[in-house]
Amino acid sequence: MKSFVSYLYKNQDLFYKVFLFLLTTFLIVYLFPKGGKFQYEIPKGKPWQYENLYAPFDFAILKSPEEIAAEKERINQEHIPYYEYKDQVAAEVTADLEERFSETFPDTLTPNQLNQLETFVDQTVEDIYEYGLIQEIVPRDPDQLVFLKKGNVASEIPYERIIKQNELRDFLNKEIDESQLQLFREELVGLFFDTLRPNVSFNEKLTQDELQSRYDQISYTRGNIERGTIIVAKGEVVEGNKLQVLNSLKAEYESQVWSQANYNWMILGYSLLVFLALLMLMLFIKKYRFDIFQNNIKVTFIFFNLLLMVLLTVLVIKFNVKYVYVVPLCILPLTIKGFFDSRLGLFTHVITVLLLGFIVPDSYEYMFLQIIAGIVTILTVSELYKRANLFITVGQITLVYIVSYFAFTVIQEGSIYEVEPETFLMFLFGGVATLFVQPLIYAYEKVFGLISDMSLLELSDTNSKLLKELSDKAPGTFHHSLNVANLAEAAANEIGANSMLARVGALYHDIGKMKNPTYFTENQTTSVNSHDELSPKESAEIIIEHVINGIEIAKKRNLPDRVIDFIRTHHGTTTVYYFFKKEKEINQHADPDDFRYPGPTPFSKETAILMMCDSVEAASKSIKEPTSRLIDDFVEKIINKQMEEGQFLNSNITFMEIQLVKKVLKRKLKNIYHLRIEYPE
Repeated sequence: MKSFVSYLYKNQDLFYKVFLFLLTTFLIVYLFPKGGKFQYEIPKGKPWQYENLYAPFDFAILKSPEEIAAEKERINQEHIPYYEYKDQVAAEVTADLEERFSETFPDTLTPNQLNQLETFVDQTVEDIYEYGLIQEIVPRDPDQLVFLKKGNVASEIPYERIIKQNELRDFLNKEIDESQLQLFREELVGLFFDTLRPNVSFNEKLTQDELQSRYDQISYTRGNIERGTIIVAKGEVVEGNKLQVLNSLKAEYESQVWSQANYNWMILGYSLLVFLALLMLMLFIKKYRFDIFQNNIKVTFIFFNLLLMVLLTVLVIKFNVKYVYVVPLCILPLTIKGFFDSRLGLFTHVITVLLLGFIVPDSYEYMFLQIIAGIVTILTVSELYKRANLFITVGQITLVYIVSYFAFTVIQEGSIYEVEPETFLMFLFGGVATLFVQPLIYAYEKVFGLISDMSLLELSDTNSKLLKELSDKAPGTFHHSLNVANLAEAAANEIGANSMLARVGALYHDIGKMKNPTYFTENQTTSVNSHDELSPKESAEIIIEHVINGIEIAKKRNLPDRVIDFIRTHHGTTTVYYFFKKEKEINQHADPDDFRYPGPTPFSKETAILMMCDSVEAASKSIKEPTSRLIDDFVEKIINKQMEEGQFLNSNITFMEIQLVKKVLKRKLKNIYHLRIEYPE
């Protein structure tokens, strides 16, 4: 058993993905409309556009949903629920009270007091369990009648006679006051609360069986239509009884086409197709986006968006299939691209369109239009954080919809006169709805803890309140952060990491230095060093504390968690080497852990890049007479030491990528320290 639990714990990520996969499959199949499709669209409140319709077979006229709902509501109002009374619980509680009574009340009390208390307890228990105690789940009207079933006998009583658990304290206090036992209130209440247990529960099965029995007696039909009878004539307005007869014919048609056996096979077919489609998406993520596959939150986010688009489309189809193109399906690739990348966005969009092709009318036309629109979305949108780009992309998507629909209509009808102008309006509404992607991305950031380029762009503004505060309080640190941001951005671009994220992380990684700015050399403007009056250990504590202070400031200013990760990891678990060496000069047995940053070590390419850039930029200030060879050796020495200490073991950065980062840092530092020729005066 222990090994099985250990196996489950070790593979919990995999089990979660399997659960998510199966749950999504189930929900999509559940959402899909099932049954045969009636060959006519029923235009409620509009003229019948088809030829005269005659009854193809005998069928009954169904009552309207409103009529059925009214009958069920009447039954619900008249129906009396059943509650189960358990005698055994009451007997057990009485026995427990007798045992605990002597433990609760000491022998020092007078016989009269003990007798009075014992009588009170017995009478109170009898009163409580006369009709029972219930842990109320479904609140009911106190005057409502219910059946209380004791054994095989059910008695009809007002619901208020059953004591609710949340009313127990008030009931006990009232009884204690009436019995003049206020002196023992705390002991009595504690005794009852430790001992009493609910013994009445709602008998849902019996209640539902009784309710269903009454439902089964409802007649769902009123009258019949014989075969050959005219149902509706061409041009006749479909409303009232005509509408109900047409709906009855549609229901009868679908029930005849789909028997129970057909229905089960259809569910199996839907399940297999949805399973295969989602499996392709999962395999794609695992093979080509393994970092996303390892993150359950990101996988959940992708499947949630896919399910959301299916849900919206199904709801619109159930409302009116004519509005199917109002659903802004292109929000899906826009959102996925905004948080991840174009390839994953397009693949997810295609899988979603394939799933929706099962349930929409003119599925080939629908799928063609949506896939083309998705491709245009992915190819045209860039820098989503720029509002103009989003409007341009939405305009292009709408244009593609209109042109494609026009082409299909001309092919099918052979004339431009059959084009429906209102469909163009649907495309326009769908395009406008796509603009909702920006607030949606903002909401996703808060719910799923993700961060988009739009938020990163806002954070990268050096005129933001927090960065201006850093510039005022610690100008040297601010300048250092700018330099590190430039280095980190260049390095991230070189290895294909998120350069915007790396830049933002670099800008904020040292905000903790605002608390004690003069204890950091870049902010010291005089020859006085604040560390001269401190021991090496005290100095190291202040230096290390800037990481903790930075995290506190970042959380207080509501910085995203992914940015806070840079503050936590930019020193990893390295030591404050300068003060450690000073301490060793005083104490040979100095503990390096006293001078070690709390960590954790970097756990992404971007945080690993920041650690390298931060160390190299800070240490480069110590180079007196820089040369090309000196800079190369300097960069190699610092980064190799970090590798030897295992600082990059938890980040998914490769040795080749580290070499590329080194190359960028060497090139950038050489540009920074490039010596110009000395101009004559």
